[in-house]
Amino acid sequence: MAFPKLLFTFSLLAAFTLAPAPLPAQTAPGQPVPEKPDPHGWLPLFDGTTLSGWTSVGTNLWQVKDGVVVGSGPVSHLFSPNFYTNLEFKAEVRLNHSGNSGMYIRVAKGPGFPRGYEAQVENTSPDPQRTGSLYGFSPVRQQLIADDTWWTQHIVAIGNHIIIKVNDQIVTDFVDEKNTYKQGRLAFQQHNDGSVVEFRNAVAKRLPDDPAAAWAIARQDLPDLKVPAPVTAPAK
Repeated sequence: MAFPKLLFTFSLLAAFTLAPAPLPAQTAPGQPVPEKPDPHGWLPLFDGTTLSGWTSVGTNLWQVKDGVVVGSGPVSHLFSPNFYTNLEFKAEVRLNHSGNSGMYIRVAKGPGFPRGYEAQVENTSPDPQRTGSLYGFSPVRQQLIADDTWWTQHIVAIGNHIIIKVNDQIVTDFVDEKNTYKQGRLAFQQHNDGSVVEFRNAVAKRLPDDPAAAWAIARQDLPDLKVPAPVTAPAK
């Protein structure tokens, strides 16, 4: 009979017609947001609609929803198109229960868990290094942030000195005597399936190579920052 075949054809056509259109690719390699600082020197990192030059390594489930960058699914990292040395890096963050994420500086783009400094984003997962940790270097064991709430994480990196401020509190002030990572990209982490992380108002500020000049600018943004004493040459 022709009827079952006709019904099958109609059903197949309906499935294609009613299926949602695939989302357009949101990574645009080579098309980063132009570096146009605001009056305070901050550089917006996203255009609010797309991932604007950022590229993901791993399962690409990163997307932009209503101006918010959202990471979900298995392990993946979203890497900036530009490189940075001395800088400030700041974003508002929200994480679900048992989620795990991170904000990287001076990171090398690559698969798996890349090499670079990671400011931990993690509140209630089994990992004992909580939000505000400089992962693997200076752990924060106390949970500072409740699940499913927005908070601000602010990173300052000048030479081998790394500062992490969570909301109004500086929680990490670490000097890496080995000067492990000197320059690299920024990155956002999606750690594991079941974790959902959101970032908004992500900005960076390039700081001068001269440490004294860099600290002077950072101090304007973080008045409670303890600026290190200048290094003086030993007497001959």
